[in-house]
Amino acid sequence: MKKKAIIISLCVLALLAAILIPIILLSRPAAGKIAIISLSGTITTESSSLFSGSTITPELVRDYLTKAEKDTAVKAIVFRIESPGGEIAPCQEILWEIERVKETKPIVVSMGGTAASGGYYISTQADKIVALPTTMTGSIGVIYQVTNIEGLLEKLGIQIEIFKGGKYKDMYWGFRELTPEEEEIMQGMVDEYYEQFIDVVAEGRELSREEVRNLATGQIYTGTKAKELGLVDELGGLDTAINLALELAGIETAIVEYYQPPRLTLWSLLGLVDAIKARVSGLSAQDIILLETLSHNYRQPLFLYQS
Repeated sequence: MKKKAIIISLCVLALLAAILIPIILLSRPAAGKIAIISLSGTITTESSSLFSGSTITPELVRDYLTKAEKDTAVKAIVFRIESPGGEIAPCQEILWEIERVKETKPIVVSMGGTAASGGYYISTQADKIVALPTTMTGSIGVIYQVTNIEGLLEKLGIQIEIFKGGKYKDMYWGFRELTPEEEEIMQGMVDEYYEQFIDVVAEGRELSREEVRNLATGQIYTGTKAKELGLVDELGGLDTAINLALELAGIETAIVEYYQPPRLTLWSLLGLVDAIKARVSGLSAQDIILLETLSHNYRQPLFLYQS
């Protein structure tokens, strides 16, 4: 009888545990998280493909940050950046997204081997920047290229007639040499973007514009040198960035969650298909340069480190 009572008591306790434990766990606040977001590749408006390689787009960054914003357990965000930079407009869009989100969640940047030019530009508004001693960063400057294929067209026997409304409408096409007046216009645009870059760095790093201007020569700095110059906060790897994120979030421990990049879609394979077609059709290097120029008439100024 006594044995039976013990068995019944154990069964009742087991039943109560089965009911109460899930209730207790559900009522507990979610454990804090640090979201790790990897951004790798050139910065552009076009999504990644097998042919173009990895890219960083405003849409990709926006999707990542929206996910982190909606997750109340995420207490801070760490961007792992590996990029030589890229187009100016998407760099600016990404910067605005980072500025917006850091008002509610601390953001730390962890630089990989390269975070230069536009890669540095999008890092400037983070709460903290961590670089490896060997990171290549800086390259604060602008580059604008207009390819003149006039000689190539003559060699291929191609003559293009242009009808335009607007004195400078064809200056970006690369079918003729620029006039001194047009060169001055192009340089004025580059200077405007250059001043914008200086302003962003000065604001983000709390440096004077003159201090930044002295550093904004387009040259690359190692992580060690960048720290000496005030362009980054700490030397270290991803673990250092995570610890800084914990400190900024005011928590001691957290679950580290790595956000996964989106999978390649069927559309992402089209670049590879085009490349195969070009190879099979026997297009020469000159042909490919010509097609590339014809398909990108308005070249973009770039925040780009070109090694």
